[in-house]
Amino acid sequence: MVNAGLIIDQIITGLSIGSWLFLLSIGLSLVFGVLGVLNFAHGVMFAMGAYVTVSTVGSAVGNFWIGIVAAGLVVGVIGVIIEMGFVRRLYGRAEEDLDQLLLTFAFVLIIEDLIRVIFGSGTRKMEPPSIFAFDIAAAGASIGAYRLFVIAVSFVVMGIILLTLKTTNFGRLVRATSSDRDMASLLGVNVPRLYTMVFFIGAVLAGIGGAFAAPLQSITPALGETVIIEAFVIVVIGGLGSFVGTFFGAYLVGIMIAVGSIFAAGAGQLFPFIALILVLLLKPEGLVGGAEA
Repeated sequence: MVNAGLIIDQIITGLSIGSWLFLLSIGLSLVFGVLGVLNFAHGVMFAMGAYVTVSTVGSAVGNFWIGIVAAGLVVGVIGVIIEMGFVRRLYGRAEEDLDQLLLTFAFVLIIEDLIRVIFGSGTRKMEPPSIFAFDIAAAGASIGAYRLFVIAVSFVVMGIILLTLKTTNFGRLVRATSSDRDMASLLGVNVPRLYTMVFFIGAVLAGIGGAFAAPLQSITPALGETVIIEAFVIVVIGGLGSFVGTFFGAYLVGIMIAVGSIFAAGAGQLFPFIALILVLLLKPEGLVGGAEA
């Protein structure tokens, strides 16, 4: 019989996995929803954010919170360079989608090699910040305070995104441009600048996602290749371009990864792909596909 405390512990673990997967996937969903670009390099941006954070904490600075800011800024700048210098040149091409996939895949290899050159090929680890270096006992389970903190962060980020999209001029411009790029341009929207800003925000979210995930797992240069697969699974399950769908999809996948391992070895990694197949067959638009945001 499975211990109730173990199940609760794994559910919390799954929620914490889902929280950083959400921070990764929401940036991917944002860029696709507005620009129509499936950014394969999003995973290595996440890995870069994790490495920047670990290196900042291990340096003379030694501050996790500065590491988060540094991760967001560094990865955001990388995103701007990719969009302005390369992706922008592909808009409007006959084979735009294929060219974008190939281009961003090339950046997967480039950034991964860059990580190896700058940070080395070894595995990096770090502890949660000291303020969260304690556990909370609940229903026979011992829950790490940092895991609860990361879960809370994901809810705050989701709330900020929805509030921004629905109540600010920038949000209205984003929604208008995602609906009809040509019409937005005719109405005076500076579409190229807006695209760069959206790509920057998506990259920043990937960077801080990596920063918050760094204390929860081992960091390797190949991390980006692993998480981008999970991110694609999430955005397809939730609905491509749907932020609410991405939120629920991330938590669903996180719980499946954590809880599935209780019942069978390797099942945690298998269940999300089974869910992906079922969604593609039964509800190809995603669980929340077609809904606003």
